[in-house]
Amino acid sequence: MPIIKSAIKRAKQTTKRRERNVGIKQDIKTATKAFVAKPSAATLSAAQSELDTAVKKGLLKKNTVARRKSQLHAVAKSAGVKLTAKTAKKPAVKAVTKPTAKPVAKKVAVAKKPAAKKPAVKKAPVKKPAAKKATK
Repeated sequence: MPIIKSAIKRAKQTTKRRERNVGIKQDIKTATKAFVAKPSAATLSAAQSELDTAVKKGLLKKNTVARRKSQLHAVAKSAGVKLTAKTAKKPAVKAVTKPTAKPVAKKVAVAKKPAAKKPAVKKAPVKKPAAKKATK
């Protein structure tokens, strides 16, 4: 066991992170096995979601996840799974019979005159110190 206080803290952090990472990896494996066992659009979506979570957490690299998702799509295609695009549900629009707010008067835009430009003041260039010569 570490004796130094910072090393003790670091050891605690690594054990926490390891537990979290193992859990996420286990979720990925479970979701992938569920998809392979019974290919459907829902199980494919769940597996992809777990993989995307791993990328977001920094557990897996982006290209690794892209490769795994590609393999899942190949399995889905061979199994004949139809991929459906999710459509966002629009909130129901309530019909308003009476306008409750007063009509707002439109503001008239007033053209502004361009501001007179001030002459640009140039700063003196900053001199860099001479580089030291290396002696042998």
